[in-house]
Amino acid sequence: MSYTKIQPAWVRISHWINALAVMLMVTSGWQIYNASPIFADWRFPSAITLGGWLGGALQWHFAVMWLLVANFIVYVGLNLASGRLRQKLLPVSLRSLASDLSAALRGKLGHEDLSRYNAVQKFAYLVVIVDIALVILSGLAIWKSVQFPLLRTLMGGYDNARVVHFSAMSVLVAFFVVHLAMVALVPRSLLVMIRGR
Repeated sequence: MSYTKIQPAWVRISHWINALAVMLMVTSGWQIYNASPIFADWRFPSAITLGGWLGGALQWHFAVMWLLVANFIVYVGLNLASGRLRQKLLPVSLRSLASDLSAALRGKLGHEDLSRYNAVQKFAYLVVIVDIALVILSGLAIWKSVQFPLLRTLMGGYDNARVVHFSAMSVLVAFFVVHLAMVALVPRSLLVMIRGR
C-alpha cells in the first residue's frame, strides 16, 4: 500500500523544535515574570516555572531564544520558498472561517483528509506565525531596549513592550492548549506529525 506524505520532514522537525522551544521559553519566562510581575497580585507557581531563580531563568530564556528565532526563520523561510504557506494556509475568508468555526463548535467539522486544513486551522496557524514574530520583536524591545529605540517606541515604551510580550505569550499558550485538545480529538494528526503520513 502506498502512502502520500502529508507533512514533509522539515515541517515535522521544525514543529517539534518549536514545541520544545516554546515550552522552555514560556516556563522560564514565567520565572522571569515572577521576579517583576506586570500584574501585582499574580505569580506563577514555582512548580511550572524553569530556572529556579531570576538568573537561572534568564540563562534558560536567552539560550532557548536563539533556538526559537532560528527555527522560526527556517520554518517561515521554507514555507515561503516552497510555496507551502500559500498552498496550505491561504486564502482564508471570513465566510469560510465562520462556517468552519460554527461546525467545530457543534462537533460537526470533518477531519477525514488531514492533508487539507480547514479555515479554523488556517487562521490559527497564521495567527501563531504572526504571534511568534510579535513575541520575538517585543522580546527584542525588552532585551535590547537601548539598541532598538524605534522598536521600543513602536511597542509603546519599555513597560508596554513587557505587556505586549506577556500578551503574545498568552496567545501562544492558549494556542498550545487548544492544539493539544485538537490532537486528543483527532489522534491521527499526531501520527502525521511524527511519521509524515
